[in-house]
Amino acid sequence: MLFIASLCLAVLVTGFGFSSYKAAAFEKDNPNTGELIDVGGYRMNSVYVPRPKSADLPTLVFIHGASANLRDPMVAFRDKLEGRADMLFLDRPGLGFSERGGPQNAYPDGQADAIAALMKKRGIKKAIIISHSFGGAIAATFALNHKDMVAGLLFLSPATHPWPGGIEWYYDVTRTPVLGWLFATLIAPPAGLAAIDKATKAVFAPNPRPDGYIEETAAYLAIRPRAFRNNAIDIANLLEYVKRVSPRYREIKAPTAIITGDADRVVLPEIHSRQLHEDITGSTLLRIHNLGHKPDYIVTDLAIAAIETLAGKKRDLTRLAGQAEAGIAVVK
Repeated sequence: MLFIASLCLAVLVTGFGFSSYKAAAFEKDNPNTGELIDVGGYRMNSVYVPRPKSADLPTLVFIHGASANLRDPMVAFRDKLEGRADMLFLDRPGLGFSERGGPQNAYPDGQADAIAALMKKRGIKKAIIISHSFGGAIAATFALNHKDMVAGLLFLSPATHPWPGGIEWYYDVTRTPVLGWLFATLIAPPAGLAAIDKATKAVFAPNPRPDGYIEETAAYLAIRPRAFRNNAIDIANLLEYVKRVSPRYREIKAPTAIITGDADRVVLPEIHSRQLHEDITGSTLLRIHNLGHKPDYIVTDLAIAAIETLAGKKRDLTRLAGQAEAGIAVVK
């Protein structure tokens, strides 16, 4: 019995040591380039790109999806939009380098409030909100609860509505109080390291993942134990949340565009994007053939054209969507 107890203790110590070492290594290799700002007892991390006098677009705020951080949208959009608008890229509470804050931040409404508080601290009164995947539920909630701060909404492969079935088993395990901490600490880092190449390719499928994507977006930060557990809790809470909140989407009046792919197997467009389009009167839905879950990277120029339309510029989005579709590469 003593031998078994000693063995278990050795496994725990070894696992904890490995996780701590890898988390520190991930952060050393990917140091924070943002600024931590107190938003009410905890700090949100963000990168703010100020607007020049020649800017032709309003402020843009980017909300990343699950298992990600602010570098994901920043790599996709910053170079192409810098000089045209002031931009705010942020780490959602408990992900990237942002602190988690209170229990309210385990739900999209708490995170929407955190983003609103950060915008106010940054002096941003109103913005076009660009969101991807899980960030879509936060953006929709933001439009409901902070409508005066919304100049427009661009949803990219949004997760916004109830879906049949449930979630992967490890999300439920990870959100439990003790077992979840052990799983996130002992299992997630080595399993994540082994799976991250295949997992990120699956997110882009059937489109090719860009070279250098994992390194440039600091994707390894998501498998640090604390970030992994916060992300799992977010996802585990989402289904019941959208069951409760999605009937209110009809209240959203902001100019809205939605870009989704018919080949997206991560967030099914028929369940989410189509219903969101039906809920928001006057919204534009662009459904792209052979596009997977990453329109921010695969049809970036179309997303920018949608932003321009939300800003009041005239763009033929149907024609541009056709052009984007024609240029999509598919990995067999």
